[in-house]
Amino acid sequence: MLNTQPWLGAAALLAAGALQTLTFAPFDQWWLGPLSILLILWITLPVAPRRLFLAGWLTGLGLFASGASWVYISISEYGNTSVPLAILLTVLFVMGLALFHALAFWFWGKLASHSPVRRLILFPAVWVLGDWLRGWLLTGFPWLYLGTAHTDGPLAGLAPLVGVHGITFWIATTGAALYGSLWLWLTQRRRAAGTTLVLSLLPWFCAPLLYRVDWTDLSDETVSVAAMQGNIPQQIKWDPDFLKEQIVTYLTMTEPHWDADLILWPETAIPIPQDQAGSLIEHIAGRLGDHGTLITGIPWYGFSDRREDFTFHNSIMAIGNGEGIYHKQKLVPFGEYVPLEGLLRGLIGFFDLPMSSFTPGPAHQPPLRANGLKVMPFICYEVAYPDFVAFNSRHSDLLLTISNDGWFGDSIGPLQHLQMARMRALETGRYLLRGTNNGVTAIIDHKGRIRQRIPQFERATLVGQVRTATGSTPYMQTGSWPVLTLALILVVFVRERQIPNATPAA
Repeated sequence: MLNTQPWLGAAALLAAGALQTLTFAPFDQWWLGPLSILLILWITLPVAPRRLFLAGWLTGLGLFASGASWVYISISEYGNTSVPLAILLTVLFVMGLALFHALAFWFWGKLASHSPVRRLILFPAVWVLGDWLRGWLLTGFPWLYLGTAHTDGPLAGLAPLVGVHGITFWIATTGAALYGSLWLWLTQRRRAAGTTLVLSLLPWFCAPLLYRVDWTDLSDETVSVAAMQGNIPQQIKWDPDFLKEQIVTYLTMTEPHWDADLILWPETAIPIPQDQAGSLIEHIAGRLGDHGTLITGIPWYGFSDRREDFTFHNSIMAIGNGEGIYHKQKLVPFGEYVPLEGLLRGLIGFFDLPMSSFTPGPAHQPPLRANGLKVMPFICYEVAYPDFVAFNSRHSDLLLTISNDGWFGDSIGPLQHLQMARMRALETGRYLLRGTNNGVTAIIDHKGRIRQRIPQFERATLVGQVRTATGSTPYMQTGSWPVLTLALILVVFVRERQIPNATPAA
């Protein structure tokens, strides 16, 4: 179609990318995933390799323009940026992300220039490798992986085994198999078409049975928790005139819940560095006594042995009957640090956001301690990284994540973020407690189900129970490497090999 009707083909690829956004929260139409892949293959399989870069870019453009353009809100409303410039920056952001799909499709064309069958077999491998690259390069953007849509889908049972990339691989495989089955049927090879279709659908029927398997051991005793959602307006979050008011808000909300085993305040709920918050920390410790633990987000300022200088971290700390401080490792570009800072600082308001000078924390940080429990924390964006969460959760009893999604207003971004947290709980077989400034604050169980939640954009407290877990899921031990290795094996053995020109005999 791109060869004969380029505008229609381009529109269809944009639509195919946008269909994938509908698979995620809040739409939850997971069944559109394989159909989107089928549509992409129907358009691109006959396309010449030189045009696949454009085809991939259009697909990515449809996905990110529909699924990630919520970044406009943070740029425009909270970045002190004019509307025209905010639109331009959002467009550049979306177009830049689409390049990952463009590169993957270009690579796909290089691997199989002339064989449609090889292209069909290689497509799932190339798609997953492209996803992995996007989640790693330049700190990564591990958002909108097709497998994430199956927190409530039939493939959820595969998550503790192969993780989100494994689910994505099978969604892409199903789409390719649908295309292959249709082609075999139309060419009168109907038995082969039926066999291909049945084999591709087999995991869709087996995965619900795997969902019933408990890969970790849950404790019989429960832990009482109370998570405060302060709903502090983003416009005053870092205003010096309102810092005291924010602290008083959280202390007042906590007053009826000091007897909870675990109290959670969200990301930077204490909006002053720990070296200035000593009296507040002592007050909280005194109210907790010897029983409970309060875990809160707080900026950390101090001397860094690694940098041999004073540095800022976006951190989370345990107060009371617990100990430990965790420094965020996966920082958000422009929100928490500015790439090419020397060139960009001061150009526009968006490059001078409050608290955008954080430094990444060190790797391999231990869990926090809370009432004898090992609690592995993740701050905001970090919970989007599947392998990062899986490997860091191995020696934990409970997962915890804090966030401030107020940057993205009433958009689909915070709901997508919640869905990714659910997938991490499912992959690790652990309860996850999520505390946010303005939603969604929730208790998520070891199957990725939301046990309790409180509405967005309300000042409220979530009170409930969580259970600790021991043991590891298979995915926690291997991460995504089995899936990535399979993808690489397909690339090596299925790709077309260049046949050297024959040399005339002497």
